[in-house]
Amino acid sequence: MASSRCNKVSPINTFPTLLFLLLVVSSIGPVHSSQVVDQKLSPANQTLRPEQELHKMKLIRARLKKINKPPSPDGDLIDCVLSHKQPAFDHPQLKGQKPLDPPETPKGHKNHPSGMVSENYQLWSLSGESCPEGTVPIRRTTEHDILRASSVRRFGRKVGRHVRRDSGSNGHEHAVGYVSGEQYYGAKASINVWAPRVSNQYEFSLSQMWVISGSFGDDLNTIEAGWQVSPELYGDNYPRFFTYWTTDAYQATGCYNLLCSGFVQTNSRIAIGAAISPTSSYNGGQFDISLLVWKDPKHGNWWLEFGSGILVGYWPSFLFTHLRDHASMVQYGGEVVNSRPSGFHTSTQMGSGHFAGEGFGKASYFRNLQVVDWDNSLVPLSNLKVLADHPNCYDIQGGINNVWGNYFYYGGPGRNVRCP
Repeated sequence: MASSRCNKVSPINTFPTLLFLLLVVSSIGPVHSSQVVDQKLSPANQTLRPEQELHKMKLIRARLKKINKPPSPDGDLIDCVLSHKQPAFDHPQLKGQKPLDPPETPKGHKNHPSGMVSENYQLWSLSGESCPEGTVPIRRTTEHDILRASSVRRFGRKVGRHVRRDSGSNGHEHAVGYVSGEQYYGAKASINVWAPRVSNQYEFSLSQMWVISGSFGDDLNTIEAGWQVSPELYGDNYPRFFTYWTTDAYQATGCYNLLCSGFVQTNSRIAIGAAISPTSSYNGGQFDISLLVWKDPKHGNWWLEFGSGILVGYWPSFLFTHLRDHASMVQYGGEVVNSRPSGFHTSTQMGSGHFAGEGFGKASYFRNLQVVDWDNSLVPLSNLKVLADHPNCYDIQGGINNVWGNYFYYGGPGRNVRCP
């Protein structure tokens, strides 16, 4: 048997091993000899002393700290990359080009007063860090990031699946508001930011907008933006600003952020994938971000705005099939992955981790929901529907008023007495 031969020691097999060991010892012998001579043959100095090694490592780290830029408070390293050298321009249809100039913004575009914090921040720039004009800040991807992924090929991508908003297929559960049945050329909303608890590395919790066209089969086109907590993708539990796109229902095209050639970043101050700060607190201050996605009437590209008029960049129209023309559905809301750890529903939180009925200051919300029409005008939603596919775990409640326009509260704790 092969296994018994592996365990059996024979003189024939031992000799090459001994010869190899002798060669290794003889090859490293002179190094030890010279050390002994230099140290005046002191027997005590022939062994490495832990305190010396510790001191050496401290010196090395101090030197590296001077050479290398320190990471931001969220642990990220942000590289300032020349705009035309960013990953998007690896695409065959963009090679040799440069980012486009900003387009005309939709009519009626203004920032709604809310009485809350109006500025938007990211942790990496809190200390005054920024990138010079002509460059874009890109979160550095490390070996550890890729090793956390289910496979190297799937790194930076959502799990391929047939997306249905009326079911929690493949463990994905939603609480969303949506409109459909017309032609949409963009969407806008303000979303308050939380740091929901995510139970394990293979789950995530996000809040985002989806601009959708095509069927929910293999030809699904989506453009997505929002915030997410994803330990697998980022290695921590910070809520992070993210983007996504796909043109074949998450199968082979598209990716998060700038992890493939696709989205073209034009902004030197916003790092896609970087942590957002501050966040909302239960029964305390609320912090939200405004997001606008719209189709440039002149060139047909889909642009993204973050916060108070900050253009982040665009998705070139050639990336898509159905979205080359217009969207047929817009969705807003939360999504979690339920991997059913230990056979029970996950306790990963959506939004604040509290149900919609708790209202302002406690539940998560989307407010001032709008869409962009054929005339490049921002208009209120005419027929918002809300749906929670597991309402005992995560729920949603819609409303409308003069200050917030169309809005909804959503979210939940996941596993509880009604969600076993």
